Amino acid sequence: MTAPVQIDRSKVKLGVTPTLWWNDDFPNIDIGVTFEQCVSEMALAGFEGCSVGHKYPKDIAVLRAALELRGLRVSEPWTSTYFTAHDMEDVTLATFASSLEFIKAMGGTDLVVAEFGGAVHPLPTAVFANRPLFDNRQWEALCAGMNKIGGIAKSEGMRLCYHHHMGTGVMTLADTDRLMAGTDPELVHLCLDTGHIAFAGDDPLELTKAHATRIGHVHLKDVRPEIIAEVREQHLSFQDAIKAGVFTVPGDGSIDFVPILRTLAENGFEGWLVVEAEQDPAKALPLDYAFRARRYLREILGF
Repeated sequence: MTAPVQIDRSKVKLGVTPTLWWNDDFPNIDIGVTFEQCVSEMALAGFEGCSVGHKYPKDIAVLRAALELRGLRVSEPWTSTYFTAHDMEDVTLATFASSLEFIKAMGGTDLVVAEFGGAVHPLPTAVFANRPLFDNRQWEALCAGMNKIGGIAKSEGMRLCYHHHMGTGVMTLADTDRLMAGTDPELVHLCLDTGHIAFAGDDPLELTKAHATRIGHVHLKDVRPEIIAEVREQHLSFQDAIKAGVFTVPGDGSIDFVPILRTLAENGFEGWLVVEAEQDPAKALPLDYAFRARRYLREILGF
């Protein structure tokens, strides 16, 4: 039977994040899964790569050996930027340089970044009501900063991918549109996160269509609309939302991934499709959900 999405297998890699096994923003969301168990289960579920979590070995040789043993590669490192915050550019550039050296050493190509100046998602505060709204000066600083590090990445043969994120100044479709309009498409690509944009109240398919040619990296997350409604109505924090189960793996929530992936295929997408869930492992057995996600992708992609 023909799969509903026809995409060039040679151009796509399937990854998964360790947020199925623990949470990197909130260390209390953790049932004690070790690094070794996490990456072994990633491989067992059929993934070929992963992003990086706080339990990963810091020694690159140790990390590389552990991943190669299981047939895994690093899909991307994460870098939080602070171009909109006062006197934080030097810190941002130093952190970015470290991430760049890491992904070069690991043989990868993508760097995922998000602007966390004024971000409220780590805080015990209502994520919708309190998220930052950038003024024109901050937007100019952000776009200039992204072009700067995007140029650095490109000069090293790497690709900078911006991740829109709940509780930050680039959270909605309109925010993402403004960032894409204000940055150089040769230097700044988009990391599409289906879960974050749906949580923000916008349509992930609309975002995909609007910026299909700029998308260089994808985080595949599903959402539970009833939890989103609860977060809005009860003014919950991002951490509260995660604990309540706002996110889940593709195929387990309300998002239709077929037209999203079809749009990417039609626009020649090449890169990582990375499954993400950010669930409480005490409520959602990580290996079970990793298998669910991999089966779903096999059904719609054919591999």
